[in-house]
Amino acid sequence: MTTEPSPAGAVVAGGVFAAVDIGASSGRVILGRITRDGGTPEVNLDTVHRFPNAVVETGGGLRWNFTALFAEVLTGLAAAAASAAAHGERITSIGIDTWAVDYGRVDAAGRLVAQPFSYRDDRSRGAVADVHGRLDPERLYATTGLQFLEFNTIYQLASEEELDGVQVLLIPDLIAFLLTGERRTEATNASTTGLFDAVAGEWATEFLAALELPTDLFPPMIQPGAAVGTLLPAIAARTGLPAETTVIAVGSHDTASAVVAVPAETEHFAYISSGTWSLVGIELKHPVLTEASRLANFTNERGVDGTIRYLRNVGGLWLLSECQRTWTAQGAAVPLADLLDGAAMLPAGGPRINADDPAFIAPDDMPARIRAAAQRDGEVLPDEPAVIVRCILDSLAAGYARTINHAERLAGRAIDVVHVVGGGSQNRLLCQLTADATGKSVVAGPVEATALGNVLVQARAAGELSGGLAELRKIVAGGTALERYQPAAAKS
Repeated sequence: MTTEPSPAGAVVAGGVFAAVDIGASSGRVILGRITRDGGTPEVNLDTVHRFPNAVVETGGGLRWNFTALFAEVLTGLAAAAASAAAHGERITSIGIDTWAVDYGRVDAAGRLVAQPFSYRDDRSRGAVADVHGRLDPERLYATTGLQFLEFNTIYQLASEEELDGVQVLLIPDLIAFLLTGERRTEATNASTTGLFDAVAGEWATEFLAALELPTDLFPPMIQPGAAVGTLLPAIAARTGLPAETTVIAVGSHDTASAVVAVPAETEHFAYISSGTWSLVGIELKHPVLTEASRLANFTNERGVDGTIRYLRNVGGLWLLSECQRTWTAQGAAVPLADLLDGAAMLPAGGPRINADDPAFIAPDDMPARIRAAAQRDGEVLPDEPAVIVRCILDSLAAGYARTINHAERLAGRAIDVVHVVGGGSQNRLLCQLTADATGKSVVAGPVEATALGNVLVQARAAGELSGGLAELRKIVAGGTALERYQPAAAKS
């Protein structure tokens, strides 16, 4: 895959697709062009707009500035329209993916009642006991198969004071609604709410009733590849896109889109979608709803084409980025490359922490919290950036290895190779440590897996591509420069 516009003379197969890809710290609008060289399809990505995204403390908690976020989406779509026009092209459709669990409340007139809370706010913690008092955790898991996280949508909703007269739209569905006027809930993100039946693939309405939530709280379900609707006239005028431009539901949970673009050649693979969070798991055809799976805190989330993303949330590069932010604020900024070089020079066997400890969720002085966590475990962690960075990466690699080992055992699936996609695939030290910790080959790339998965699903919906996930992944594998890492034991 390339990340530049289509080369001069390339034949565009007729499909140009806009991917709105927003994470917890930044967002992009990307144009994906399908080209063919000798009949072999290739996806070319062109980022036309980048923008920051961050939580803000307002309205009594940590919230997303969704108004500003949506304005950036419109700016990006306008840039996409202009770029396509400059190349004599027309955008076929738009797909949207974001992080999971968070939502906006929309009233009957279509107004956003308030800026959405962020999962990093701690308000939902107080609702956990009440939810579990009404719905036994074992029963919850046996139906939803969802990993317990204090910020899951079910606990956020239980903490709301007012839900009468509103509908809840998950963040990508909220963006799609404001673009089209159509209210839908895309299935991969619905499966992260704690209110989704993992077997039936429908809302667990008995759970809504048990929590005294309206049964029509969420809009109707839609599957990846289905059309949400066409652009509202005002949106078309604002962006310069034709009003008939269609918004297509993709894997709107960004991990669901990322897994589409894992360049796997076998079904016996594990994946690590590495970014702010690390989503570590395997792909299955059926959920694993055993008590052992619940106790191991694995989740069964929907993927594209009805697959199951059997995974755990593990701490991610949020720890590193927050450390960098703190050091910069303290006047001790060090380039990331220098931090990684210094960390690589340190010997193995240093201090480790539990990287997915809830204590690390909120923004704060991350280096101090990491040192405190190490101290609680009886470790001494010097106040030196390279040492702290090595601790983070060693801890993440150990968490990845532990999670993959558990997934193999719980699902009865032997894993041959680990694919690392997303921003973390560029971190060579982390990839090598992962190979060493897992004892398995690691394949790193593509970096832009989420945007690729988004575009691939749109292109298939438009008829520009065909086949199942295996065929889509062959396109990725054939057009991506992949880095391969072998465990230290295998190299010696």
